[in-house]
Amino acid sequence: MNSSTTTRDRIRNIAIIAHVDHGKTTLVDAMLKQSGLFRANERVVERVMDSMDLERERGITIMAKNTSVRYGDYKINILDTPGHSDFGGEVERVLTMVDGVLLLVDASEGPLPQTRYVLSKALELKLKPIVVINKIDRQDARAPEVVNEVFDLFIDLDADDEQIEFPILYAISRDGVAKHELDHEGRDLQPLFEEIVRTIPPPLGAEDAPLQMLVANLDYNEYVGRLAIGRIFNGAVAVGDQIAVVGFDGQLQKTKITQLYAFEGLKQTPIEQASAGEIIALAGIEGINIGDTVTSATEPRPLPRIRVDEPTISMIFGVNTSPFAGKEGRFVTSRQIRARLDKELLGNVAIRVEDTDSADSFKVSGRGELQLAILIEQMRREGFELNVARPQVVTRKIDGETHEPIELAVIDVPDQFIGVVTEAMGRRRGTMAKMINHGHGRVRMEFEIPSRGLIGFRNEFLTETKGTGLLNTLFLRWGKWQGELEGRGSGSLVADRPGDATGYAIYNLQERGEIFVKPQTAVYEGMIVGENSRDVDLDVNIVREKKLTNMRASTADEALRLVPVRELTLEQAIEYIADDELVEVTPQSIRMRKKTLAANMRPKAKKATE
Repeated sequence: MNSSTTTRDRIRNIAIIAHVDHGKTTLVDAMLKQSGLFRANERVVERVMDSMDLERERGITIMAKNTSVRYGDYKINILDTPGHSDFGGEVERVLTMVDGVLLLVDASEGPLPQTRYVLSKALELKLKPIVVINKIDRQDARAPEVVNEVFDLFIDLDADDEQIEFPILYAISRDGVAKHELDHEGRDLQPLFEEIVRTIPPPLGAEDAPLQMLVANLDYNEYVGRLAIGRIFNGAVAVGDQIAVVGFDGQLQKTKITQLYAFEGLKQTPIEQASAGEIIALAGIEGINIGDTVTSATEPRPLPRIRVDEPTISMIFGVNTSPFAGKEGRFVTSRQIRARLDKELLGNVAIRVEDTDSADSFKVSGRGELQLAILIEQMRREGFELNVARPQVVTRKIDGETHEPIELAVIDVPDQFIGVVTEAMGRRRGTMAKMINHGHGRVRMEFEIPSRGLIGFRNEFLTETKGTGLLNTLFLRWGKWQGELEGRGSGSLVADRPGDATGYAIYNLQERGEIFVKPQTAVYEGMIVGENSRDVDLDVNIVREKKLTNMRASTADEALRLVPVRELTLEQAIEYIADDELVEVTPQSIRMRKKTLAANMRPKAKKATE
């Protein structure tokens, strides 16, 4: 190490990575509490890092977030990352800010696809790992076997000799306990804090070199505007300094630092200066984006931009054109939708937005259906109305041949469902790569399947396994086009006239299939009101009323027994629709409809697309 390079001895930068629901955010809660961040009488919300409403509702982390804790003289900067591969763009940019990772693995489920995904990214960047086997208090915990599975995973991912010598801790993050040996009595997270300080190297950086900071995240403050969050790799920065920002096109934009913030616990604390190794937020830089370099104005040295994997799924977002357009939302025009998508691009590096042939619609590409569904849900809550089409896979031409994304689907089911799952995956061009039986009555199967085959599969899978199956997917590679797939095996029941749905009409339509709307729901011609039990669409009169006569028996209406309707969530609706259908999303409703509303025009429109 040359003399100008100093290590920031008292700083540790670490990211917590894991599969969905393996306890990352709960562990961060416990670390914050035990570091003395909260007063003894302070009321603390559970999963304090999941600050978005959607995160709290779904129990998943969507946005990467920073915090820090103090352990003795050490400051530990912690980055909580999403566990779902659809939000891989968040993970990739966060890993550029840290020197090590805490890999959290469930003591029963073991390493799952997203564990593999985030770990592979961390190993590529040569980050130091610490493995924490969490939830060891579960009845079905099998910690020793899971440790072996983690070793296998490291070997599988070509970890080098140094990376494979990782320390292992056992934890119950809900109780705030960590220990080195399974049979030891654990009291707190002291062993974990000690291991972080011992194993994770302090950040390298030369304070006397020109400033280099990579912007890995953006935030917004009502008082000072946009905040650029990142790690200082070299140099130092102070309030009032002249700096330069190197953007996507390599152009220099000179500006002045008006405010500097460091992360102390959950708060951003104003500071006067910061140097190499620190994770900070800068205010006062207009138009700065993720991936830009903040550098010295006199001696600019840009860093390599953050690279993220390409999108695999695209959807068309368009203006709501239904008869109910504009009744429930505040933002309904194409200009407003485009402005919102452009705003999303500033903070979400994994999304692409392109114009289409129509001025009223845009092609939005992302990592997966969940990522796009979360974006649609956020827009809906903000007051937007829009139509979205069925997801399509993004294809590539490689050596003149069409290639499509192939995914690894890991399925965990009770062993009586092996047959139905294998058959369903076979219909969708899935091939089994591995099957493991742990002897607990559940089986884990791994399939390689085109991304197209997974669109709309989750609903069918949950039905076939009676809600007991677990399905996790991960992008594997680009593979040759697998040929045509079977479409949805059922048609739609489509309203043939406007009005309010009646109990009488629904009662008479129940034998045709499953109904999606309740009595008194307003419908329009072309709106999908149910699923036909046959594979053809059927136009139905769902607003029909019972003819009244002057002979009324007092018990005449008692026989109307209505089966509970199937109310689809946004994700279920997106998965359900066919190529000639749309989901109409408004702040209050999710409706499905035909692209061509008038029944007599649909055959002509279908011919035009063939």
